[in-house]
Amino acid sequence: MLYLLRQVGRLKEEHDCYQAPWLPIEPFFYKSCKKKPMSLKNGLKAVKQKRYSEGIFLLEEYCQNSSQRDTEEYGQAQIGLIKAYRGDRQWQKAISLCQELTNSADPLIKSWAEQTLPSLLSADRQSPKATSQPERQFSQAGRVAQTGVKLAMQGMAGSLVLASGVTISLLLGMVLVLCLSLILILNSDNPGLGLIVSVIITLLFNTAAFFISPWIMDLSQRWLYQTRWVTLGEVERHSPEAAEVIQRVCRSKKIKEPRLGIISDQNPTAFTYGSFPNSARLVVSQGLFTYLAKDEVATVYAHELGHIVHWDFAVMTFASTLVQITYLIYTFARRLAQRGGEKIRQAQSAALVAYAFYIIGTYLLLYLSRTREYYADHFAAETTGNPNGLSRALVKIAYGIVQEGERSKEPSRLIEGTRALGIYDPKAAVSSGTAYRIAETSQKVGRVFLWDIFNPWGWWMELNSTHPLTGKRIRALTTYAEQMGLDTEFDMAKIVREGNRLNKRKLYGNFIFDVFIFNAPTLGLVLGLIAAGALYARGGNFMEFITFPLFGFGLGTLIKTGVMYPDYKRSAVTDVFTLMTDPYASPLQGRPVKLEGTLIGRGDAGSRVGSDLKLQDKTGMIYTRYASRFGSLGNFFFGLTQVQQLIDSEVKAIGWFRRGIAPWFDLIQLQKYNHTAVQSYHRFWSLVVGIGSLVLAFFIPLLLN
Repeated sequence: MLYLLRQVGRLKEEHDCYQAPWLPIEPFFYKSCKKKPMSLKNGLKAVKQKRYSEGIFLLEEYCQNSSQRDTEEYGQAQIGLIKAYRGDRQWQKAISLCQELTNSADPLIKSWAEQTLPSLLSADRQSPKATSQPERQFSQAGRVAQTGVKLAMQGMAGSLVLASGVTISLLLGMVLVLCLSLILILNSDNPGLGLIVSVIITLLFNTAAFFISPWIMDLSQRWLYQTRWVTLGEVERHSPEAAEVIQRVCRSKKIKEPRLGIISDQNPTAFTYGSFPNSARLVVSQGLFTYLAKDEVATVYAHELGHIVHWDFAVMTFASTLVQITYLIYTFARRLAQRGGEKIRQAQSAALVAYAFYIIGTYLLLYLSRTREYYADHFAAETTGNPNGLSRALVKIAYGIVQEGERSKEPSRLIEGTRALGIYDPKAAVSSGTAYRIAETSQKVGRVFLWDIFNPWGWWMELNSTHPLTGKRIRALTTYAEQMGLDTEFDMAKIVREGNRLNKRKLYGNFIFDVFIFNAPTLGLVLGLIAAGALYARGGNFMEFITFPLFGFGLGTLIKTGVMYPDYKRSAVTDVFTLMTDPYASPLQGRPVKLEGTLIGRGDAGSRVGSDLKLQDKTGMIYTRYASRFGSLGNFFFGLTQVQQLIDSEVKAIGWFRRGIAPWFDLIQLQKYNHTAVQSYHRFWSLVVGIGSLVLAFFIPLLLN
């Protein structure tokens, strides 16, 4: 009886170690996990807990160091590796190893492999990556053998020291001016005590956050994304050059090696955080190793090391604290003005100036962030001697984000949650990633950068972004490659020549027209007030101050609606890539088009009731926006009741294409199985407001009379 109990316990331990319901047969014949070597035991445990990247590292290490290939432990490691490869979607490695095991001398392992292999082949064929357009492999431009080459940055970005110094000096000056103005306004005993306390609390809070935020980030990263901390050896396994770059930079700059983390997510990204260079964290996702070559991975690590060496997180924390103080001063002055008293006008003026300084400070902060991205790229180019590698890395990261977005029913929480921290703005990924996937040559990829570099809307959108537009970053990296005497990955000189041939009158004329149309309702309201004032001065009726502005506002709203949503009956059939390469595209003037493709998921990160969708055609993916006649409530019920049924459907879509940092598609109609499945009403409320204002402008005088 005791013997049977021991045998049952042993089998239970083995079942816990090897349980994997997707495999046809379970290898229950091995010894207890407790008797295994540590690397094997930990590797199998990592696979069981779905930490596949860690499991692959440990099990591959065990297999490489194993001197005997015919032991039971080695067989366990091989089977565990197949499970880990499958979990990490490394299909070819899983299939190759499983084919090897079909020739195993152990009959049980051989039988297991023979029954597992068909499921792996089937999963490989049915995987989204296998059914989608294969990744293009372009001929790659070279690199220099020498590292540490000094590269000029003329015209690429302002001086990092100058940009940081000017930004912080201006912010300090703003805070000083506002404080002095408030001191001059205040005459009572201690009316500014609340302001002083608020500023002190802000300083103390930000100082404390500056020192403890790395540990808070560690906890949040672990909780949200299951970040695991790894040794330099694991980084070296993925990219020996990346490990060498880390060691060389830390040695030359006399800083400690950053704490290295890997997130088991296939969306490629990388970011750093910390208080000082010696306490920095450098985290990448598993997708970085999936989509990038080893030398490209090294350039990404070098970019992030550039942020560490330049003290970027410290400078940005200090600058953002000053911006917060300007906002505190604004709220204090506004409350002071609301109390009334003799100094109400001065307090109102101080509040207005403080708010203006807050807006200016915010844009200075964004400018500083973009400048630091340019300098991190420059640091990576100098450190690795491979600016072309970083150019490829940026485009491949965009490609990876698009690929993973097409696989997932919802956008990645990792990408959305680390948008400001990451090396790449995910909203800019759609155009670059789509171009990389379908273009026959790397030069055709560059066509999507025409909008980034030459469209005035690109410049305007960039003002509100923490990252430079991709086209501008690659143009800078191309300049570095030319300084090194290298061929360039993307022929940006040709793109610039093509951009110079664009119709500048059309580009800037459209931009000015868009700005005018965007503000048409406000302009109509103002012109209505001016006209009413002119008539009133000549003896007109005071009622005209209501009717004329209403009429102007309504007319402006209808004009804006007509430009934003032109007649969709003129829509032409096209594809996503063609739309992305249009350098004249606008976020305001809608272009009516027809697209045919598949609805592959929701467009709202982390939302199970989101109403927006992702539409994929043969050339790429685009986000489509739905609008109900019943506003937000209608969007909610549409997302709750209909979206899930539409996912994976083949559809014909009609709508208006727009281009900002990220392109999108305002939906009009979805046709499924040759009948209309969905109607969207983006114009509805604009027409209601515009027509309603005109009706009121005519009928209010009649009603009052």
